[in-house]
Amino acid sequence: MGRHQKHSERRLARTAITAGAIGAGVLSAAVPAVAAPAQAPGAPPCAATAKACVSISQQKAWIGDGKGTLVRGPVPITTGGPGNETPTGVFHVMWKDQYHHSREYNQAPMPNSVFFAPGDAFHGGSLQRASAGCVHLGDDDSKAFFDFLQVNDEVQIVP
Repeated sequence: MGRHQKHSERRLARTAITAGAIGAGVLSAAVPAVAAPAQAPGAPPCAATAKACVSISQQKAWIGDGKGTLVRGPVPITTGGPGNETPTGVFHVMWKDQYHHSREYNQAPMPNSVFFAPGDAFHGGSLQRASAGCVHLGDDDSKAFFDFLQVNDEVQIVP
């Protein structure tokens, strides 16, 4: 193989590499990146399987049918304060008590309690102050959560 043939092959290889890089750049510039679907304003930040969804950062809650359809919400809530944080994660409704009173906090009324973790529940309470770890709802909303949620329903709480 002659000197010119080797030089020509190297130049052809460099041209192919450069053209490939340019072609990829042109292709990526011509095709917009596919972004994750944006969450609709007011949509719950939980999976469709959740029957109850809580966003601690937004101080909002939702009820869903467990198949992606919103039933109620967003509604205002308050959650646990420093040292009494509301737990995050996936839970299931453990039990309900419409006229519950706290054994830990001087028999404080906890109307329409729906317990999703030991000691933590959705219930009617003040929307003006942090809870002791529960999710406080206004009176009408606590009744709606109590009536809708059933034992074993999925609850998701996100930061």
